[in-house]
Amino acid sequence: MNAMLETPELPAVFDGVKLAAVAAVLYVIVRCLNLKSPTAPPDLYFQDSGLSRFLLKSCPLLTKEYIPPLIWGKSGHIQTALYGKMGRVRSPHPYGHRKFITMSDGATSTFDLFEPLAEHCVGGELNLTLLPTGCTWEFGAMVNYIKKTYPLTQLVVVGFSLGGNIVCKYLGETQANQEKVLCCVSVCQGYSALRAQETFMQWDQCRRFYNFLMADNMKKIILSHRQALFGDHVKKPQSLEDTDLSRLYTATSLMQIDDNVMRKFHGYNSLKEYYEEESCMRYLHRIYVPLMLVNAADDPLVHESLLTIPKSLSEKRENVMFVLPLHGGHLGFFEGSVLFPEPLTWMDKLVVEYANAICQWERNKSQCSDTEQVEADLE
Repeated sequence: MNAMLETPELPAVFDGVKLAAVAAVLYVIVRCLNLKSPTAPPDLYFQDSGLSRFLLKSCPLLTKEYIPPLIWGKSGHIQTALYGKMGRVRSPHPYGHRKFITMSDGATSTFDLFEPLAEHCVGGELNLTLLPTGCTWEFGAMVNYIKKTYPLTQLVVVGFSLGGNIVCKYLGETQANQEKVLCCVSVCQGYSALRAQETFMQWDQCRRFYNFLMADNMKKIILSHRQALFGDHVKKPQSLEDTDLSRLYTATSLMQIDDNVMRKFHGYNSLKEYYEEESCMRYLHRIYVPLMLVNAADDPLVHESLLTIPKSLSEKRENVMFVLPLHGGHLGFFEGSVLFPEPLTWMDKLVVEYANAICQWERNKSQCSDTEQVEADLE
């Protein structure tokens, strides 16, 4: 009799379980997609100066709210994954001229040169020099080619991720490297490889998993070019042995690859020495051209502790501005209303705005200088 009375209550219990399961799934979705995170203008770190005031007036994106795609754009992981898998979305594919430069060690460095579609708004010759990867001597060879081929051009130097580290290191290595450079933009770099290596072994924000994926990708690239890089016809560093190359097959982190192969290939005695010498942190204070450093607060690859480096630099140098939006992931910065991203990202637009502003700033300075010279001659 009691059992018969309790039976009708069972469907209500099941409905409660279903409701709890749905609520749990929705909670996980909201947390993973970070849907409750607000949208806001980027945090800006700079010294009050004529240049910074001009940039704030000339670059609306610096003070305007950055709004990523509603459904997934507030997740740094999805922004990072989408950019890593697809890069730009539905953007026009430019066609340039492939250039080849023979390096001092016999290797060939290649880059693409794109002619302008129209004259720049301030007139004159301007070259936007982009660097995703490589090293300073390769980048320097390309810059020297541009300067020699176009002696009247001025350069806007832009680097992404590791490329951001390289362009900053290149400019800071010697004052001569900054000649004809109007400004520099560095996007999503980590500033110090030595400090970053510790964070890359942590599971926070899945960095250890990203470390494994990037190491696996780098391992495949190196091994696919093994004959060209380490064949019998190639002069290898004496410290680089066959046993080091064999360790590539079992490497599960970037640090293992760097320690077993890369630092020996570049002639460093230890991984610590390699990371210290190849990081731009020790060169940033030697850059005197306008410098914009950009990171995203939700970048899963760059730990927040590394952001103290650009913050500290921007507090000491008038030529430096550090831009830190809440969202964007690692190199993502997609924009869009709900689901589908726009062809141009927030970062694309910011780089163009900043470059145009610096061009106008330099033009105004030149005109003021000319006016002062005329007034001095009249006196």
